[in-house]
Amino acid sequence: MNNLRTRLRLDNRLGLKRVAMEEAESNHDQMVKKLDDYYTMMKRQILQYQSCPLGLFPTIGSKDNHSREANVRDSIYCAVAAWSLSQAYRRIDDDQGKTHELGQIAVKCMRGILFCWIRQADKVEKFKSNQNPVFALHSVFDIITGDPIYADDDYEHLQIDAVALYLIFLVQMISSGCQLIFTTDEVNFVQNMVFYVERAYRTPDYGMWERGSKYNNGSTEIHASSIGMAKAALEAVNGNNVYGEQGAAWSVIYVDIDAHNRNRTIFETILPRESNSKNTDASLLPTVCWPAFAIHEEPVKRNTVNKVIRKLNGKYGIKRFFRDGYKTELEDKNRKYYRPAEIKNFDGIESEWPIFYLFIMIDCIFHGDKEGAEKYQKLLKPLLVESPDGLLIPRYYYVPADKIDLEKSKPGSQKRLASPEGSTGGIFMWGQAVYLISQLLTDGLLNVNELDPIRRYLPALERPKFSARYSKFQGTPPDLIIQIVLIAESTRLQQLLATYGIQTQTPHQIEPIQIWSPKELTKAYEYLGINKKLGLTGRPSRPFGVLSTSKIYRACSKTILCYPLLFELSDFYLAQDISLVMDDCKNDLAFLSTRWKLSGRPTWCMVIRENSIRGHNFGEFLDLLSQFKKGNVDGIRVSLGRLQSFISSACIEHLDFLHTLIDPGIFTKFEEKTVGSNFKSLTDIPSLMDIVEDGHVNKKDLVPRSTYDLCQMLKAVSGLTIQSQILEILYEREGPLYRTEGQTVEERLERLVQKAGAHKHWSVVRLCSALLGKLVDSLAPSVTSVLVRGKQITVGVFGHEEEVLDKPIGPNEIKTIIYGKCLPYDIRQAVLQQELILCLGKIIATSSELFDGILKIRIGWFVRAIEVEMEQDKGSSFDIHAISPHQVKEMMITVLTRNTSEADIRTPFQKRQLDGALNRVPKDFYDRVWEILERTPGGIKVAGYLLPQQPTLSDMTMYELNFSLLVEQMLSKIVDPSYRQIMVEAFMVVSIILERNPELMFQQAVNMDKIIQEAYDEFQRDLNKSEGREKQDDMRCFFNTAPNVKHGTTGYIGKAVMRTLLDGDLRVTMEDMCCVS
Repeated sequence: MNNLRTRLRLDNRLGLKRVAMEEAESNHDQMVKKLDDYYTMMKRQILQYQSCPLGLFPTIGSKDNHSREANVRDSIYCAVAAWSLSQAYRRIDDDQGKTHELGQIAVKCMRGILFCWIRQADKVEKFKSNQNPVFALHSVFDIITGDPIYADDDYEHLQIDAVALYLIFLVQMISSGCQLIFTTDEVNFVQNMVFYVERAYRTPDYGMWERGSKYNNGSTEIHASSIGMAKAALEAVNGNNVYGEQGAAWSVIYVDIDAHNRNRTIFETILPRESNSKNTDASLLPTVCWPAFAIHEEPVKRNTVNKVIRKLNGKYGIKRFFRDGYKTELEDKNRKYYRPAEIKNFDGIESEWPIFYLFIMIDCIFHGDKEGAEKYQKLLKPLLVESPDGLLIPRYYYVPADKIDLEKSKPGSQKRLASPEGSTGGIFMWGQAVYLISQLLTDGLLNVNELDPIRRYLPALERPKFSARYSKFQGTPPDLIIQIVLIAESTRLQQLLATYGIQTQTPHQIEPIQIWSPKELTKAYEYLGINKKLGLTGRPSRPFGVLSTSKIYRACSKTILCYPLLFELSDFYLAQDISLVMDDCKNDLAFLSTRWKLSGRPTWCMVIRENSIRGHNFGEFLDLLSQFKKGNVDGIRVSLGRLQSFISSACIEHLDFLHTLIDPGIFTKFEEKTVGSNFKSLTDIPSLMDIVEDGHVNKKDLVPRSTYDLCQMLKAVSGLTIQSQILEILYEREGPLYRTEGQTVEERLERLVQKAGAHKHWSVVRLCSALLGKLVDSLAPSVTSVLVRGKQITVGVFGHEEEVLDKPIGPNEIKTIIYGKCLPYDIRQAVLQQELILCLGKIIATSSELFDGILKIRIGWFVRAIEVEMEQDKGSSFDIHAISPHQVKEMMITVLTRNTSEADIRTPFQKRQLDGALNRVPKDFYDRVWEILERTPGGIKVAGYLLPQQPTLSDMTMYELNFSLLVEQMLSKIVDPSYRQIMVEAFMVVSIILERNPELMFQQAVNMDKIIQEAYDEFQRDLNKSEGREKQDDMRCFFNTAPNVKHGTTGYIGKAVMRTLLDGDLRVTMEDMCCVS
């Protein structure tokens, strides 16, 4: 009986096992059949159009398509489709060679693109130093020969996102086991492609749609989609071995972590906007979703995607951007560019693209959102077109010519037609490739990890680590500790600091570890990517930021730590202000605490020089060092210790590309200063000799004197001010190389800068530095930091001509502009304005809310704002050039916050003067100006400048940044800060009156100056009646009157506005009489 039961149990188990095996076999057969169906579909729809010589794909797949154009972006997606199916086939044991075949198809295409680009290595080399569109890698090639089809200036080739997309999938395919890079020459070229995309954050390009700004007039602009793609590419390629698992140490790709951070910061700042002209754009979808996954801050990503859907979604797909005329029936096919105001014609009839449903659907699958994926699958299904080749996805849907008026009158009411591409005129290759990938995912044949082997879709902390030899991106740990190493330049300085309880190390004590300046690190990286055969010189000689100098490097059998650029001996005078240096130290640490994204802790090296402890700031300096010792600097966790003990927990970077260096001795390490006697205390440090200033001498009295007399006078005087005045005259009269007492004027000015800096005589320092044409480090990145936040900078002395900086430019160009605008009026401002720009870049990066309501930052007006505020505080005239750089920075923060923090104690005049100087406007101000312009056919006139209604309203939209900048251009014609602010208030009054009285409009151009003058005249009449005051031209009394009180400025302006409205031909559209309430 027991044996019978045992046999029955055994039979049941075997039966269940047999059933399970049969089910598994059935599932396996079904999967094989599905994969084979997709293989057939892939062959028929995509692979049959691949060119034999290079493996490139056409934009449109058709036997009747005789065009030999291959677009790089389209070819990449076709290669990815083949590679995706290859990845899916890896699950099958007997795949009949399809895994290898499909993988090689992808490899052939990717190598074909590399072949085309590597022949343009000369362009890459030029582009590294000059991001001019004529030096861009081409985006379209001959499908057979790989030759360029269009000349450099005949096509919008500069598309940073296309190069970045290539790098992303290069890494993805190599990580899956594909071999794409064969030689060292190719490794070097890929490294130079990284240099090509590193400066995306400051490179205006033509974007994904190859049109630049939405006006389609040939102009470039900075695109969030391009920056985001570049950011993702830098993260993907950093530390990656392009030879794969079999790679050597010299086939690793390196990324500048500071360049990545700039791209990341600016990308996140611009979102959810796409560019100045595009409030949103469908190109952001492949940037924040698959394939780039450029952002992992969920609220920002969700806001960006939702804005695209909310603004651009239609019944047939998603519009590329608002007023996109591409392939609409109204677009003139015979013209490359649009005429001014032409884009208004396309409002409401933009083509809708189904492909963007696919990107959203794929993103839903990656994040486990089944409902979302099903929703977009259902939306997509009726948009697909049946054909002999299977279901096809049209390129776009458009409004037929005879239905355009009906569609405009009632958006979404008309049936759209599918484009020939993707229906009757051939296969839309990009869309079909993405469609096949999406269906592989939907059918469960392809896993998200197989489509994304490097796990881009995961936050950096959750991604697998492949190698510990090279730095890898990860998230910022919440408990990050910054390691601080103090290096004293001499033994006697070390001993002195030890008496105050501060433990330091000297360069000799940390041997064999070396301390390098950031310039030496820059020199080392110049050997990265060098290839004489291709004419590539390696990394451009650009300084590294604090993120890069916080790694520990291993190179040429040495261990190296770099100190930050902050401690570099600079010929610009900011380093002589110890208070500013200490402030910058804290800023560096705060920056590291939020921006460090690498594995391992950052190691921050502080070099202490004997000059640093001279003067009155030594106590403040010791306070900072004691904060280091306590382990907390303004809430930032730090650890102070010996360098040797920090190496095990530090971020280590191996510079293996230096293995071929013939002479490693070309690098200069930081040497210990050899000195005589030791310092026992502060009293042993040689103190500065007091300088007695000579009696006050006016420069005008010196100018008539002969050169000989001035030289004799220079020998006799000791005062720094008079020396600088004499040298200024000699410089202007005889030139910088004129010699006196065995030295040139230029050499004497350099000495005077150092001497005046040591004695904190900042006016002399600034004058001499300006005469020498000094340029501060990091000026261009500071300008870029401001610009990418949607703001502009103007330079020039207050009350004189200004120049607008509205796009990123190089430091030498900025220098030429600043000196050109300041030299004729006050040369000292040429260096002072550089200080302010540097401060602005730092403040806006950490406290951007301080600039709310400020769109155009006018540096000369900022100088004026600081002067006015200091004069009010001190009650006397004030020279801003005489205060220290640290005080200038503090005053800048003060003027940005004073009207808020001290609102109750400030007069209306003070508030208006400051807000006017800062160019600050109320919330929604520009939207209100737009609404006024809609009701003013003749346009708006301010200070002689006319803002016309047309083509402004046709070219732009209310929420477009370019319109706001146009309004600022109009307001910049005003020369008085207080008057500018009254003008802003007047616009707000006009807006409110028009809003409450919709039957009113201006029949002619509205002259805002005339309205304010009439308001002021009535104000004076009332003042004469009540107080008997005589009529005055000075409007200060008016400016000092509160707006919203009885007899306030708002009431007078409102009456003047109503008179202007009622004096014209009144257009009545309602029975109710107009009223002001």
